[in-house]
Amino acid sequence: MHSSPKKSSAARDRLLRVASGLFYREGIHTIGLDRVLAEAGVTRATMYRHFAGKEGLVLAYLGEEDAALRALFAEGASSAAEAADLLDVLIGGIADDISQHHTRGCPFINAAAEYPNATSPVRKLVASHRDWFRDTLEQVLVAAGAEDPAAGAASLVLLRDAALVGGYLDGVEQTKTAFERTARKVLA
Repeated sequence: MHSSPKKSSAARDRLLRVASGLFYREGIHTIGLDRVLAEAGVTRATMYRHFAGKEGLVLAYLGEEDAALRALFAEGASSAAEAADLLDVLIGGIADDISQHHTRGCPFINAAAEYPNATSPVRKLVASHRDWFRDTLEQVLVAAGAEDPAAGAASLVLLRDAALVGGYLDGVEQTKTAFERTARKVLA
């Protein structure tokens, strides 16, 4: 599902960093490859040496987002003494993500909106990420002894989706507080 890993280089890293910023801030389809290349200071040949076209660059961008969120979850899990503590850490981590990292909505929801074909590689990557996110939340809720872990996980996914969109539209501080309050009520 993810594009095959390519050998890292300064040019590749710069290209991915620039493309990721542009795609997240301005949208994937509104950004032309020429702009990405110009702002990254790389040639088209360099881009094709590392990525299978623009879609390959989009997949790498979303793959980096997925890896960053997985790392945050792993970090939270290692810092929590008990499963109940992990729930608080995860709610706080999601709230921080809403207010600090993803202030223009969810990169996966944004990408899905631009790729309506559910069988496209981009949508498959989005679906894989969402499955991991939901499954991970459910595992945490099982460990915490939640009454209905699947329903709790589904509720948290829905709340996070809404909070990421709401943070962009209504302001992150108001949304962060509302997310934390609502998530705790849902899980109580």
